Amino acid sequence: MAERVGDVTPETDLGAEFGAFGRGSCLGFPLATVFGAGAIHIGEDTLIGRYATLSVGYGPTQAVLPPRALVIGDRCVLGARLCVTAHESITIADDVWFGQDVFVSDASHGYSDPHTPIGRQFGIHQPVRIGSGSWIGHGAMILPGTTIGRNVVVAAGSVVRGEVEDHAVVGGVPARVIRRLEPGVGWVAADGSGDVRALATTPA
Repeated sequence: MAERVGDVTPETDLGAEFGAFGRGSCLGFPLATVFGAGAIHIGEDTLIGRYATLSVGYGPTQAVLPPRALVIGDRCVLGARLCVTAHESITIADDVWFGQDVFVSDASHGYSDPHTPIGRQFGIHQPVRIGSGSWIGHGAMILPGTTIGRNVVVAAGSVVRGEVEDHAVVGGVPARVIRRLEPGVGWVAADGSGDVRALATTPA
């Protein structure tokens, strides 16, 4: 009961600091980290699990933040211990579900100067978008520059970078297409080279 009392909702002081915090949404307590709440927009009826990190910008002292750096849509369910770090632009569309321990970021560290600690070298920002209705499995990592289409399944533990078309199932490190829904054909599978082949039918 004490933990429920600490949940963040639109009526709480922290909820009021967000750029938007939709009706019926809840951010579970305890939190891990929230930086840049004013640039975080959460839709309606979205549930975010405990120990979540939602971070905007390059640190808590950054004075000016992108106005809508992290946008989470309506009716999302994002599992416990997720970590979303939006330096400039991450969009999670409506009806997206995450398993636990999912990581999403739109920037990584560079390595242009061998004499500077890597943690102080920032790479190029590359927007991330996760399309509506998608499912991101437990422990998956969504890296900078990734666009995931609608109703995509990302298998648990996968590392995704690049573009994933609508209605695909991807998995692995790095993630590859396992199968996809092709209009007028149904589910088709991809071999190791990425060529799409029709699934074999079971003999009568």
